[in-house]
Amino acid sequence: MGTGSSIVRGLGNAASYWSASHGAGRRMSRAAARRTFTVEDLAAQTAGVECRKDAGVVDEIPGAYKDLDEVIAAQTDLVEVVARLRTIVCVKG
Repeated sequence: MGTGSSIVRGLGNAASYWSASHGAGRRMSRAAARRTFTVEDLAAQTAGVECRKDAGVVDEIPGAYKDLDEVIAAQTDLVEVVARLRTIVCVKG
């Protein structure tokens, strides 16, 4: 919801079946995120992003996900970053 995205180009690594991560991945379950974070945390972590900021989407808070830069850094043998996008709008159910 607020961490952005990376557009990457695959490097054709046969050992990984020519694949790479499709996202950063969660660091905590949805239930754990709802127990850990508040609507106020969501508002703070998505400041500057046009999105829902209510209890119904607290489990999607950026803090519930792995750090995107760390995930990309762990894949330097699989992908090259073409562009980094900043989130300005996020639509969730």
